[in-house]
Amino acid sequence: MPATRKDPFESASVVEAIRAAIVSGDYVPDQRLVEADLSERFSVSRGAVRSALLQLDNEGLVERVPHRGARVRAVSPAEAIEITEVRMAVEGLCAAKAAQRVAEAEIDELREIREQMIAAVGTGAVMAYSGLNNRLHRRIVEMSGQGTAGSVIKRLRGQSVRHQFRLALRPGRPYVSLPEHLAIIDAIRSRDPVAAERTARSHLGSVIEALRDASAPTALT
Repeated sequence: MPATRKDPFESASVVEAIRAAIVSGDYVPDQRLVEADLSERFSVSRGAVRSALLQLDNEGLVERVPHRGARVRAVSPAEAIEITEVRMAVEGLCAAKAAQRVAEAEIDELREIREQMIAAVGTGAVMAYSGLNNRLHRRIVEMSGQGTAGSVIKRLRGQSVRHQFRLALRPGRPYVSLPEHLAIIDAIRSRDPVAAERTARSHLGSVIEALRDASAPTALT
């Protein structure tokens, strides 16, 4: 039997587990998320599951329906595009601020991420590249020092994460996004805020176009 005590570390773990299951498609849009089932699947208390669902609801990944429990929130392609348009403005700001504030140790870290991204695409390691993509975006926000923007971006990414994951797996997509990511990295490492903002916005503009292509009728047949 799972413990009844709600442990904050347990709650954080189950948040990540449920999020990963939604992103990977184990749980599909509009599917009910039953506390008892989740508790059994992840071997955690129902209190931890309840806390995790509340956090995922705040992120926009889960929807809590009065008297019916929780379900995976369905985000349409059109909404995913709107979310990315907002991200374009906010992440452009963060990239510019990161270029102004970046420390020497962070420049070295960005060089490491750059090399790992090139290697991942070169070997066809799509999942590794996707992880590096997420790390890069997260670190740029952290380097920017923009706490408010970081909270906004985290929520927006949570809402559209499933679309982003599916997009990352599309054949040839890494070859398109890699030079875009490298341009952002190079601009920040050069401490050029104008170029950093421009390249970040350009990259997310490319994401928007890819989302539009993916949702077009010919892409769904």
